[in-house]
Amino acid sequence: MSTTVGTASMQFGIDISYSAAPGADPIAAAQRAERLGFDFISTSDHPAGNQPAFETWTMLSWIAARTERIGIATRVLGVPYRNPAMTAKMAETFDRLSGGRLILGLGGGYSDAEFRAFGLGVPSPREKVDGLAEAIAIIRGLWSQSGFTFTGTHYRTEDADLDPKPARRIPIWLGTFGPRALAVTGRLADGWIPSLGYQPDDELLVMRERVLTAARAAGRKPDEITCALNVPVHIGERRDNVLSGPATAIVERLISFAGWGFTSFNVVPAGRDRAAQTELLAAEVLPAVRAAHP
Repeated sequence: MSTTVGTASMQFGIDISYSAAPGADPIAAAQRAERLGFDFISTSDHPAGNQPAFETWTMLSWIAARTERIGIATRVLGVPYRNPAMTAKMAETFDRLSGGRLILGLGGGYSDAEFRAFGLGVPSPREKVDGLAEAIAIIRGLWSQSGFTFTGTHYRTEDADLDPKPARRIPIWLGTFGPRALAVTGRLADGWIPSLGYQPDDELLVMRERVLTAARAAGRKPDEITCALNVPVHIGERRDNVLSGPATAIVERLISFAGWGFTSFNVVPAGRDRAAQTELLAAEVLPAVRAAHP
């Protein structure tokens, strides 16, 4: 698995459910994805809720210990749930012990109800974006500098050392949508991973251009940023709010998104039999899309 940013090769990830309901087996799901040739697995981050669920970082650590090759992505960690300096330390340890397989996905925190449930202050949309930018500055600073001091509005460090430093540049991907957050992505991130269905499909082109415009303004090359797309899919009968239908139709849509500049896809199998969907995706979708965009 290569998580080098800016790569032209098509990458495929797959969502691993964080359900802790009876019978749930995220380890087996990740091992299946590795066997079938997926490039990375991912899971989202929702610590509060009334359904049995695993904590994201802990679950992914178990997965890393029980797999060998496959990349592991947080899609995405809510920054306000964890102090950014501690996230930097956790990520370095995870990446080192997993053999350089982490993609650190970050976001501002989606659900205000989750903040309230766990007794956390509820940041405004502006505060979420500003906090996300500060968190990246702290994480990158601790990964690269000794005695790192940062004084922000939301987070700070004082003469902080993190040792060892990462052995490689750990990619940071952001799941962002609004104009200010997209600008942060272009300035600071290694990847952008929005989710299909949160806006009209053609709006993705507008959003992607905002990311790339911000990158250029910051003196970066646009191809330094991996553009990934999180896609709920179901091979079979048509379903609302899911890319669904025969495998050929799903292949056609993914190829069209690749033509828009998306070089990575994270698929989220819909339906009860996620294992069967994973097998179908590996057999009928991934090879066809990769053949069209090697």
